[in-house]
Amino acid sequence: MPKLADSTYRIAICLWSGGLWIMGLSAWMLFRTLNNRALAGEVAGSLFGLIAWVGLLCAAYLLVFLLVRRHHAAFRSRVFWLVLAMLLLSLAGYFGIQPILAALKAEALPLTVMESAVRGRFGMWHGISSGLYLLQCLLAVALVWVQETGLKKGLNSAR
Repeated sequence: MPKLADSTYRIAICLWSGGLWIMGLSAWMLFRTLNNRALAGEVAGSLFGLIAWVGLLCAAYLLVFLLVRRHHAAFRSRVFWLVLAMLLLSLAGYFGIQPILAALKAEALPLTVMESAVRGRFGMWHGISSGLYLLQCLLAVALVWVQETGLKKGLNSAR
């Protein structure tokens, strides 16, 4: 059973980290290729919602794994703090900023948000959301890097 737990641990890191980058690049491509920016925004929003839930599940598994394997030593693990930071950013984006963006879209109706008086506020919150998402992606690279360098040194930071 420990091999399954170890494998699931590595898969969770890969799934979450890779998923963050793929969703971000997919959203970028949607806006580059679709003529309808509102549609691109809706599809991108759905993709970001999906990766937020994937991240919540992966973070839960990773944190429990680290706490069970390392007990109090988990708090000295760089992996633990990277996962926690990524989780907090995901929670802030999905449960904090996304509802604000949705409310601004609703306030803009019957116009699209970019044609309305709330365009400036929407742009500001969208920029904050994008910045937090980019930070989460960069932390994901650091997470993979720390985990892989720890494995190569024989110092698996999860154990």
